Amino acid sequence: MTETTIALVTGANKGLGRETVRRLAELGWTVLLGSRDAERGAATAAELGGDVHAVPIDVTDDDSVAAAAKEIERRWGRLDVLVNNAGITGERVGALDTTAEHLRTVFETNTFGPVRVTHAMLPLLERSAAPRIVMVSSGMGSIAVTSDPERLESTIVALGYPSSKTALNMITTQYAKALPRFRVNVADPGYTATDLNGNSGHQTVTEGTDAIVALATAAPDGPTGTFVDRHGTVPW
Repeated sequence: MTETTIALVTGANKGLGRETVRRLAELGWTVLLGSRDAERGAATAAELGGDVHAVPIDVTDDDSVAAAAKEIERRWGRLDVLVNNAGITGERVGALDTTAEHLRTVFETNTFGPVRVTHAMLPLLERSAAPRIVMVSSGMGSIAVTSDPERLESTIVALGYPSSKTALNMITTQYAKALPRFRVNVADPGYTATDLNGNSGHQTVTEGTDAIVALATAAPDGPTGTFVDRHGTVPW
């Protein structure tokens, strides 16, 4: 009997995270629905049904992340796929009014969070025959995209969110080099209707998770150190 694939998705009680969990569970995977709010996570897991299990995890808290890793080890023994999805936009302030504290808040979730979770989950991922890590970034993290006057992203001027995702992109490329047996990639969901943007995006959450799911299901000899959206390669 073939072992099921075990995946953890952070920030998964709604939006892109929830849809990623739903789609991976449809593949017959064991999916761990990571959520900062334990009650909301449990409720969402119950709604989705199948082999979906809520795991409380606050990506900004060392103790919470360590506890989640211990629970996963105790109950499942390993991890095959980690999707670092949890993210925030931060307080909406103009670039000239942004302080170091504004950036620190955003980076704590969007940049330090994925590092914190990845570091804690590495021993579990090492036990997988085909370990994969997906970092959920954004076109707003692409210097090339945000510098292109033909792109909508170039009209948005902000310090916190874009820079936090640019940093995450670089971190991902370094993990990819440091972990040659792993597939470590960056997904750009695109402009998707979620609470993050007041549901103003033109894509559905299913469309927004296409790149995430594609990378999560990558073959053991598939790409690593890449940045893609549902249409293909995204420039760094």
